Parts: sequence; C-alpha cells; structure tokens
Amino acid sequence: MKRLFYLKHSPINVLFTKNSSDFIVNELPLYEFSGEGEHLILHVRKKDMTTWQMVQALSEVCGAKTRDFGYAGLKDKDGMTTQYVSVHKSFEKKLENFSHENIKIISKTYHNNKIRIGHLKGNRFFIRLKRANKIDAQKLENAIKTLAKEGFPNFFGYQRFGKQGDNYILGREILQGKRKERKRKMKNFFISAYQSFLFNEWLSNRLKIGHMIDGFNEKEAAQTLGFSVELIKELKQQKRFFKIFEGDVLHHYPAGKAFICEDMKTELARFEEEAITATGWLPGNRSMRCGDGIAKVLEEKIYSEAEPYLAQMDGARRFAWAFLKDVEYEYKEDQSWFEMHFSLPKGSYATVVLEELTHQL
Repeated sequence: MKRLFYLKHSPINVLFTKNSSDFIVNELPLYEFSGEGEHLILHVRKKDMTTWQMVQALSEVCGAKTRDFGYAGLKDKDGMTTQYVSVHKSFEKKLENFSHENIKIISKTYHNNKIRIGHLKGNRFFIRLKRANKIDAQKLENAIKTLAKEGFPNFFGYQRFGKQGDNYILGREILQGKRKERKRKMKNFFISAYQSFLFNEWLSNRLKIGHMIDGFNEKEAAQTLGFSVELIKELKQQKRFFKIFEGDVLHHYPAGKAFICEDMKTELARFEEEAITATGWLPGNRSMRCGDGIAKVLEEKIYSEAEPYLAQMDGARRFAWAFLKDVEYEYKEDQSWFEMHFSLPKGSYATVVLEELTHQL
C-alpha cells in the first residue's frame, strides 16, 4: 500500500522494540467513574498479552463469562498497557486474591453502567527509541515539535492489515462474492480492513495535494492538480498543511458531531484552533458523504470502487488529521535513548506517529 509522509526529513535509523520497558500505553477514560453502582470497575495493567487473554484470565478466576466483561477497546499485545474493565460486582469477592504473572489489578471502584466499546477519551503513550545518536536526537526533536504544533495524518496502522498486509484484499473479495467467510467476526474484520485501506488511500491523496500546494508555484500546482489558479491561491493562504475544501465533512474535536464545511472562513479559524478537524470516509450505509464540489470529486476518485457494496458495510467518519497532546521528550545521550510521552484520541495509532517521526514503515 502506498503511504506518504507529512514531514520531509530523511529516515532516522533508530531501534524501537515493542516490549514492556520501551512501549507503555495508559488508557484515558471517557468519564469519571461514580464510585457507586452495580458494576465493579477494575483498573488493570497487563504485559505482553492481548485484552482478550487478560479477560479470559479474569474469567477463569471469578467465574464470569468473558461476554460479561466490559472494556473500551483492545490494547496492544506487546508492551505494557493499562485499561479499565467492568464486571458485575457480584464477582468481586472471587477477584480479591487474583494473582497472575502478567496481570495486576491496580485499583477498583464502581459505576452504574458497564464499560462499552468506545468509552474512552484516548490513550497516553510512552515510547523509548534506542541507538539514537546526537544527530538522530536533534532530528527527532525537530520532528516531534512540528507534530505537536501542527498535528499528524491519522492513518490506520499496519495492525489493521495483517502480517502480509493483505487483509483488505480478503475483505474486497468477500464483498465481491469471490470469497466465503463463515465466521462473522472474521468477515467483519476483513471488510473493516478494506474500508481502512480506502481511507488510507484517500488520506495519502490529500497529503499529496498538501505537498503540491506547499512545494509548487500557483501555475504549476494548478496544472498538476487540475485546479484553477484562484483555488490554488486560496489553498496557499490556509495555514495548516492539510487543506480543507468546501464540502468536506468536518468534525468537532476531539468529540462532537460531523457536519459539512460551508463557511470556509469560520471553519479554517476553528481548524487552526484545533476545535474541529477534517474527516475521511469509511464507506458504507448510514454515514455522511461529502457535499458537492472538489471535496466530492476527491472522495469519489478513491471510493468509487466501493459503491456497489455500500449496503454490505456500516459506514463511519474518521479523523483525517489528529493532534498530539501533552507532548514530553528527553534525550539520554549516555544511553543513546530518545524517550517521549504523548496522548492521542481514541482510534489513533502511536505506531503511525512513530512512522511519521522516523520515516520507517
């Protein structure tokens, strides 16, 4: 799959290993738990295991079925991660002496509702890069400062596409009727990979436009993109690298509703303030499409192949441009380590940020 980078520096050859010392993820809950109610809320830390494996281990001890547990999202298998898990408080006593070499219950409280998928604000990450010399460290510092100020393209990460990177092909073949998949969960997973692939293709195309607007003069950009010189002038006046068009589907950030861009002046100001952002389409039924104009043309260019299969997919919108929050970094020269902390909204991949920083896929 094609991938463009936003930043223009040369690749940075550092070592990243997804282990419990160098990759730590802490879930940021969507809301404060009430401290009372019928659901037990466990703050759990796991190491080198999937969320499913962690839930299974809790299930085997307390007797609750795995479907009785609630969680906001699936965390990485590799590394150290914390997240919140809910189960009915009738199982609390059996969990009092819970012990597992890769799982620790950090704390517990209560809440009125079960935790549901998506009930998280985002995640906070710690990443340690090794074998970073002074030149590498300076390049990384410059890059992360830029991303902290400007944001980053919110691609789906490699995890979405499988070890061979071909999950989206299987999804397309299922939609076309060329492949049968009996397991509903796997069928939906492959179709989701196909939707993610189209989103990444669309986002790469929008990055290409940003680079041409920034790198070419008005006449060259107009000829290459097929836009009018007047539109190129307007796009060059936009302060952010990611360019917004009338008709784009925008979204309040980090939460809120999607809407069509009609008042360009107002929305550009809010985009610069990180109050809104642009979105891309995960094609399917019951999801908002772009309005008329160039935004629609750019969307149809990528998504036209999916039109015959929309009834078979649940559609959605995804942030195209996202923002790092609470960025911290430190270079430990004596150990050749570059360490960083940052927070991302739900659905964003730390590995995508890391790829943008290092230019290594």
